[in-house]
Amino acid sequence: MAEESQDDKTEEPTARRLEKAKEDGQVLRSQDMTIAAVTGSVIAALYLGGFWMGPRFVDTFAQALTIPTNYAFETNLALNRLSILTLDSFVTVIPVFALAIVAAIGSATALGGFVFSAKAFAPKASKLNPIKGMNRIFGLKALVELGKSLMKFSLVAGIGGIYLYVNFDSIMKIGDGPINAAIAASIETVLLGALVSTVALIIIALVDVPYQRYEFIKKLKMTKQEIKDEMKDIEGQPEVRQRIRAKQREMAQQRQLEDVPSADVVITNPQHFAVALVYELDKEEAPRVIAKGKNFMAARIRETATDNGVEIFESPLLARALYFTCDVGMYIPQGLFHAVAQVIAYVYGLNAVSADGQKVIKPKPTVPDELIFDESGRRPDSVAKAN
Repeated sequence: MAEESQDDKTEEPTARRLEKAKEDGQVLRSQDMTIAAVTGSVIAALYLGGFWMGPRFVDTFAQALTIPTNYAFETNLALNRLSILTLDSFVTVIPVFALAIVAAIGSATALGGFVFSAKAFAPKASKLNPIKGMNRIFGLKALVELGKSLMKFSLVAGIGGIYLYVNFDSIMKIGDGPINAAIAASIETVLLGALVSTVALIIIALVDVPYQRYEFIKKLKMTKQEIKDEMKDIEGQPEVRQRIRAKQREMAQQRQLEDVPSADVVITNPQHFAVALVYELDKEEAPRVIAKGKNFMAARIRETATDNGVEIFESPLLARALYFTCDVGMYIPQGLFHAVAQVIAYVYGLNAVSADGQKVIKPKPTVPDELIFDESGRRPDSVAKAN
């Protein structure tokens, strides 16, 4: 059953699943990457900073091996000298320690970020189970880890062996020179060899990081049912539903405002309502609502229409009738055909001049009694039909 359940986990983990795992202290980590970063940075620091650290260490050792005669009779002098020598040694190596700490923290947090989780430190009864402990030691995973360790050792030893083989002659000649030169050459050879060997650690890290990422994602994969349950849980929270609805309204309003410049006319209340209409004579049977709004949204529609040269027609009854009977994308109801046709004909003829030189007269469209609404969307018993 456990294997079937694992096989069912075919879906990538959601953002919430990843966040929850992070809260539990489960993040993507690569131990090999950390080892490579720390080892490489420390050896590189020793190799490049040896010109500064070497003389300081030689001087410190020389002072430590030189004991003035009066120190045999003054205990405090010996302790003070020991303290000074210890402090000098610490100051010499502290840059290397600092670099190692930075490399360890940086490489550990580069993949999964910095995480502090109290749950990761909490004691777990499963860790005290001897059967599970034996499985961790002698199980299949332990054998896989043993195989990986042997491969890592072989790679590091192989690169180190190649370095020794290539430099065998120069290594054998180190003892032929003066003692100071021999010591310097030996240190340089050892550090350079160690630095070359870190190439193996880098190769291992380059292989281990994708593998660890694959294992991490595989461990957190979810079933389709888990994703459905998570979505229900998220959407069940009132504040989440409210944010979703607010975002949906914002996106819908933005889309409407983007369509306003293509409108033929915007019919307004004039302040509380605004409805933008478009009528494609050759393609559509009736005018269609492409944007509508109340109060603030109505003001935005009017502002957008003004900025884009769309005609604004004030007709309170017609604006309310369109607002309460039509959704965005719908054709106007048949009862408003005549009133809207008057408005569109007026807009089309605004720039035309009649034969007697008179401009088109602004119409006063009438709305059927059954389509008259007040500002709350109610149908009063008696409302004047004229604007």
